[in-house]
Amino acid sequence: MSAVQTGTPTSPQPGKKKSLGGTLYRGNEGMWSWVLHRITGVAIFFFLLVHVLDSALLLVSPEVYNAVIGAYKTPIMGIGELGLVGAIVYHAFNGLRIIVVDFVPGGTRIQKLLFWIVIGIWVVVMAGFAFIHLQNVFGH
Repeated sequence: MSAVQTGTPTSPQPGKKKSLGGTLYRGNEGMWSWVLHRITGVAIFFFLLVHVLDSALLLVSPEVYNAVIGAYKTPIMGIGELGLVGAIVYHAFNGLRIIVVDFVPGGTRIQKLLFWIVIGIWVVVMAGFAFIHLQNVFGH
């Protein structure tokens, strides 16, 4: 009976590193940049889809459109808007990072530094935006 049939682990082949947790990803900056870029891109796509659909309601019924827009003026949607802006800002800055990594000579050598620069700029921009936006959402 082989190790696969018995369910016992096999030792790695000589000269090969043993995979941690059965995955190729190690949690480095490049992986997280890639994952966040995909997640924010999909989130932005679905927002745009919903935005087109709710704007199309104006053609169907102005009253229904006004009711939907009224529902968007709640604190929960205000927090959702904060998340949307966060996704857009990260996606835009990371897109610029990708351009630098791809087209600037030696860009791949500084890609980790560029990731942390993107995160730093994102935090600064989002802190300023969140302060003003949340005052509008929860303020007078």
